[in-house]
This record gives sequence, structure tokens and C-alpha cells, in this order.
Amino acid sequence: MNTSAIPPHRKWGTFVIGCLLMVVPGIDLTALNLAVPHITADLDPSATQILWIADIYGFALAGLLITMGAVGDRVGHRNLLLTGVALFAAASALTAYAWSAELLVAARALLGVAGATLMPSALALIRRVFTQPKERTMAVGAFMGSGALAVGLGPVLGGGLLEHFWWGAVFLINVPIMAVILVAGAMLLPGSHGPGHGRVDALSVPLSAAGVLGMVYAIKEAAVHGLDVAQVRVGVAVGVAGLALFLWRQTRLAHPMIDVRLFRRVTFTGSVAINMFAMFGLVAQSLIFSLYFQLVLGWSPLWAGLAGLPGAVGAAVGGAALAAPLISAVGRARTVTIGMVVSGVSYATFIGFGTDPSYPLMVVPMLLGGLGMGMAMTVTGDTVLASVPRRRAGSASAIAETATELGGALGMAVLGSVVTAVYRHSLDLPSGLPAGAEHAARESLASAAGTAAGLPPDLAARLLDATRVAYVDGMHAAMLASAAVMACVAVTALFTLRSVPKVIPDEAHDDTPVPAAI
Repeated sequence: MNTSAIPPHRKWGTFVIGCLLMVVPGIDLTALNLAVPHITADLDPSATQILWIADIYGFALAGLLITMGAVGDRVGHRNLLLTGVALFAAASALTAYAWSAELLVAARALLGVAGATLMPSALALIRRVFTQPKERTMAVGAFMGSGALAVGLGPVLGGGLLEHFWWGAVFLINVPIMAVILVAGAMLLPGSHGPGHGRVDALSVPLSAAGVLGMVYAIKEAAVHGLDVAQVRVGVAVGVAGLALFLWRQTRLAHPMIDVRLFRRVTFTGSVAINMFAMFGLVAQSLIFSLYFQLVLGWSPLWAGLAGLPGAVGAAVGGAALAAPLISAVGRARTVTIGMVVSGVSYATFIGFGTDPSYPLMVVPMLLGGLGMGMAMTVTGDTVLASVPRRRAGSASAIAETATELGGALGMAVLGSVVTAVYRHSLDLPSGLPAGAEHAARESLASAAGTAAGLPPDLAARLLDATRVAYVDGMHAAMLASAAVMACVAVTALFTLRSVPKVIPDEAHDDTPVPAAI
């Protein structure tokens, strides 16, 4: 189909569908955290099964993103997206009605497989229908902002559903939404037939999956057990070897899954790296604030979710409304730098909030942090897409999405470890605690809260006061570390994106990557 002939209702219908497809999986993933206690009470999973229930979705998603991006480039992103939507709906229903922990793990894995088809295909279709550079930037910004908004909406929607329904409702809500998207997509999405880049190389698929999963697994294990354990060493070895062999093989194929030559370009590699480290801060802050609102301030999951919304709203607004005008005014490099500096400063201001803060004062830095992050991730996401011809948009978006998955896992591991280390170092426990209670309190704030329930009221109050102060110390350290990372990213943006023009032209029929540096 000639993209210039796409009527407006199909173009904007594609835009709305793409944004919805960022929101639904994002809500599903964050709402799961609230549902875990209810799932534990109902299905009685083992500790290992609980970890798999929480992690298998992300493992399947991250491991298959590169593959699904390449598949979409070959068979057509519309076809792959509609298949993925149907599979996501079916897997959501299976998850909601799972009668055993084993079935729930399998259903969550199937959800991850389906999720891997959605994001690269949706972004590639948005890239296809928005050929004007300014419109494309706005559309990419709204797409990225929708994902950030989902992170904030997940706890709110999940908390509301869990107050009135069983845990399966958190997943069952996906089914009617995906059914609507399936029908609307069949009518509105532009027809696409893969241009035939050859078959997906059978050996490249397990190599890419092993490489990404090895790194994600190592990061998660390091967060729990530290760096000096066998699981981390094995994960790093598998990850490095898998990625190295995957990249080597791509240089030997006539029709590679990804064009390795793209990584020789500073602008492409810089944009992917900036996206990764922006997600490093965004995901970790979401978890840290969720625990802060619930365990330090004592708010319910629903109120904690509502309290975290300003940051998500800021990210949505920054991406959809502010990025494009700023690019026109000051250029791409300065827009990213401004966004990272604003986010870094906002993170640093949280060291002024303790165990009894004024929430209205917290809203301002939360909102500014989201605005800055949304601006930066919109620019880098648009630069990645515009740096490749449309026939390679699926592979390019898959690379960017894989980087954000790695960044999110890295942020959770590194900043989570900072919180834990400072918490344990600064914890000043009251005297008179039983040995078991002292050990539990040193493990985490959540363990201390559970232990306090079985202690005399006065001792429990002193224990909770001490652990809350220690957690706030850890939160302050993590926020300062995030601010430092954002400062480094801001400097990186100035050097890697300084040659990128404000407007990157759309060259739909060029078989070589569109120049992103002039």
C-alpha cells in the first residue's frame, strides 16, 4: 500500500491502537505485583514458583523481542500484531482462571511470547503511517508516554479490582480490551506484506534469546544474591557468548535479523544506550516509591498507586506534547540533555523527604521527573526509528525495546541493591528483639513489617520506626545514584546526538539506513 494514500481515519486509528497496545501489557505487568499475595493465598505456590510467576513474562518478552521484530519485517507487522493480540487475549484468560501454580507460570510465559509480538509491530506500523517528521515525533512520543502512563495506572487499576474481585480479574480485564483491538485492527491497520528478507535464520533465534536471557537472569540474580555467586557468573557467560555469537552470525548472513552495521553509528548506538539508562531510572523509581508509600507512610496499595501517578502523567505529557516543540527550538541533543537534567535534579530533591513528608510538595519533583524522562525517551525512540528505512523498522524497534528491558532489569538490580545495602548499614535496631525478629528486620523493610505484627506494641513501634528511617536512608542513596546516572546520560547525549538534524527526513524507498548524522 502506498503510505501517502492511507486515509486519515486509518492513520489515526493505527495511532490509537498502538498506544493502547502499550498501555494494556504495561498495566498487566505492574498490577501483578499487587496480585501476588492473593495468588499465594489461593494457589499456595512455592517460593521458587512465586519468582517464576513474577519473572517468566519478562524473560519470554525480552528473549523474543529481536526475533519478533525480524519476523514482522518479513511476514508483515499487521499480520504479526493481530496474531499477537489474539494470543495475548487467550493467554490472559488462561492466566485469570489458572487452577495451579504450574499452569499460571505457563500462562504467564505465553503472555510474554504474545507481548513480544506487540511492541515492535505497533511501533513499526506507526513509523509506516506517519511519514511527516513532526507528526512521526509526536506519534512516537505519545506511544512512549502511553507505556509510562501504564506503569502508573497498573497499581491503581489493579488495586481497585482486587478490592472488589478475585485476583484473576487483574488479568481478565485484558480480554475485552484485546478483543476490541483485534476487531478495530482488522479494519483500520494498513495492510502489510513482508518484503521478503528471506527466512528468519533458525540458529539466530536461540542465540539472541540465550544472549538476552543470560544477561537478564544474571542481573536479577545479582540483585538478590550479590555478584560473587555461580548463577551470576553462568548467566553472564551465557549472555556474553550468546550475544557475541548472534552478532557474529548476523555479519555472515545475506538477510540478517538485525543490521549490525547500525551499531557503528554513534547516533543509533547512543540513542539505544540513552533509552536503556533512562528506563534504568524510571522502573526502579516506580518500585522504590511504591514501597515508600506503602511501608513507610502506611498507605494502601490503591492510594500508593494513585500517589505515583504524577510521574507517569508527566512522562506522557513530556513525550506527547513537549518533545516535538523543543526539538524544533533547540535540537535533539539539547532536548535529551534538558530532559535528563530535569529528571536528575528532581531525583536529587527527594533527599529532602523523610518518614513524614508533605505529599503535595512531592508532586512537583515527581511531575518534573516524568516530564524530563518523557521528553528524552521520545527523542531517542524517534531517532532510532528514523535512522532506518521503514522495511527495517521492526528490527530497529525490537533493538530499542530489548535495551529498555535490560535497562529496567539493571535499574531494579543496581538501585534495589543500593537501597538494601544502605538500609542494612544504617539500621539501628532497638534492644530486646528476639534473634529471629532481628534477622528478619535486617533482611528488608517488608520482612520487618511482618515480624512486628508478632511483637509487643511498644517494641513493634520502635522496630518499625528504626526500619522506616533506614529505608528512607536507602531511598535517598538510590535517588542520588539515579541523579548521577541521569547527569552522565545528559553528557552522553550532547556528544552522541549533536550531529543529528532537528528534522530527520523519511526516505521510504531507500534500502540503506537513513543518515542520522550530518
